[in-house]
Amino acid sequence: MATIKRDAPAKVNLTLHVTGQRDDGYHMLDSLVVFAGVADQLAASIAPDLRLSVSGPFSTGVPTGPDNLMIRAAEALRQTRGVTKGAALTLEKHLPHAAGIGSGSSDAAATLAMLAELWGVPPLPATAAEVTALGADVPVCLRAPAPTRMSGIGDVLSPVAPLPDCALVLVRPPVEVPTADVFKALGQKDGGSMDPLPPGLDFDAFARWLTAQRNDLLAPACKIAPSIKEAIAKLKALPAVAAAGMSGSGATCYGLVKDMASARQVARIVQVSEMSWWVAPAEVL
Repeated sequence: MATIKRDAPAKVNLTLHVTGQRDDGYHMLDSLVVFAGVADQLAASIAPDLRLSVSGPFSTGVPTGPDNLMIRAAEALRQTRGVTKGAALTLEKHLPHAAGIGSGSSDAAATLAMLAELWGVPPLPATAAEVTALGADVPVCLRAPAPTRMSGIGDVLSPVAPLPDCALVLVRPPVEVPTADVFKALGQKDGGSMDPLPPGLDFDAFARWLTAQRNDLLAPACKIAPSIKEAIAKLKALPAVAAAGMSGSGATCYGLVKDMASARQVARIVQVSEMSWWVAPAEVL
């Protein structure tokens, strides 16, 4: 019996400008999203019902029942496309969850693509109501690995100019930063939009552009988890790191470097100094 496999890459918000808040409470965002070459690994095969098994270094605490985003995505696709088959899903969890890198959303997006192929049905577009109902980050994760400008409440997705070859060092201190708490602690909620990304940037120019942008959730996240500030400072202190910041609402931070050789070198330095931190060198896809 055929088994379909997919990687669900880490989603990294290199910028995150909060530009307003709607009357319904949703925040308006403007963000440059890229995908990194470190991923959860998924597989699916035909089964009489929907089931999920989870393994891997970050499997602890991941639900396997109807609350799991992969199961919800599978049910959404099955109901929308009138599928009567089920699927046995497996998830090898290599990305930390609740870490600002959209691992659950990336898993859901990969599940939608994987099961559309397995069941032989048209995939759901990123704009489908069934997709947006799964969460604000699921639509952009359906565009992986393409770098994307994400605005609105996460529902307005635009292509961006090609980025220069580069890599990231992802660093997450062992802290949890609930997204709702970070937004609650955010003072100004009507900041300016992200600067347009000029075409044809080389690595140094891209690093300068990135340094001039913001993550408006950084300050409130650091109040909740001061180790985020420590992680960014540690990255910025290393000569190979051209820019550093926090992804999403945290606590994962990133250092931008030219290539994978530099990323591995920086990752070794950080990991040796902070053995309890999750550290991953990864190319920008």
